[in-house]
Amino acid sequence: MIVWLAELFSSHFTFLNVLTYLSVRMVLAVLTALAFSLWIGPKLIRFLQKMQIGQVVRDDGPESHFSKAGTPTMGGLMILAAITISTLLWARLDNHYVWVVLFTTVAFGTIGFMDDYLKVVRKHPDGLIARWKYFWQSVTALALAIVLMLTASSPAELTFVVPFFKEYMPYLGWLFIPLVYFTVVGSSNAVNLTDGLDGLAIMPTVMVAAAFALIAYLTSNINYAQYLYIPYIPHASELVVICGTIVGAGLGFLWFNTYPAQVFMGDVGSLALGALLGIIAILVRQEVLLFIMGGIFVIETLSVILQVGSYKMRKQRIFRMAPIHHHYEKKGWPEPRVIVRFWIITIVMVLIGLVTLKVR
Repeated sequence: MIVWLAELFSSHFTFLNVLTYLSVRMVLAVLTALAFSLWIGPKLIRFLQKMQIGQVVRDDGPESHFSKAGTPTMGGLMILAAITISTLLWARLDNHYVWVVLFTTVAFGTIGFMDDYLKVVRKHPDGLIARWKYFWQSVTALALAIVLMLTASSPAELTFVVPFFKEYMPYLGWLFIPLVYFTVVGSSNAVNLTDGLDGLAIMPTVMVAAAFALIAYLTSNINYAQYLYIPYIPHASELVVICGTIVGAGLGFLWFNTYPAQVFMGDVGSLALGALLGIIAILVRQEVLLFIMGGIFVIETLSVILQVGSYKMRKQRIFRMAPIHHHYEKKGWPEPRVIVRFWIITIVMVLIGLVTLKVR
């Protein structure tokens, strides 16, 4: 919106031209989302406390979590509002990728909101029934896949990029649809599983989003794209701004979510943020890099799959508790140690992912 106004009045006020620069808009998007989160955070926390919308803690979980019962949850509303408002202010709204991302935010946020609402307000122990949660996630992901396939303006938007191989980028065709489905739904649930400790999910999300901001910039620049042997996708430029909003909103939320947390994001935040990372990876054609850079999300998900599979097949557990961050808590690690070490692993994985852009 602001970039449109800047272009409209730039002939009279030439200094407004600076607001059309992508780098400037990205920085302003970060600061806007951060400022909004810091402003709305205390108000939202007081509202959640007043409405008694508090976290429900499992009886079989780590004992250190019992004190967290009643901590306000659904704080993800703060994140999603900051992302949406900042995107509408600083992104070019004539870019259809912007609306794809906003639709993903609202759709998966709504699914998460219903799950949280049923769980903490209506007191249904399991929240939204799992099959209905996956049904609506699947419907949304398939709708996104079909829209993106029908609106693709070049074959590059439907290719599969393999790190370390500079010329092996096969055209997917209809295989693009299942790729979108598994990437978006898988990423959404992976972040949701990771969101079990204070700040554990939000900081890796911020790191991966920051990396994707760089990747989106390179992908939307024909010179960099040709030099790095990655698909040139001009529409990806506005994803730089959107990734900036995720970084700003995430850091603002972390202000209140850092140990000991004043608020939890809930499924409304984790499901939406995971889906956002998934759809951004799809749009810049870097699904494998999401798998690498989001390694913590992958490890958390695999720990649950292995735990459930082992128990069903052998009646034995591999970990003391899954997801794996609870395993280390059960071993006696203090919560901050688990969190920071998982952050460090994410930094390493993000750097490895970025290096693959050059090693082709």
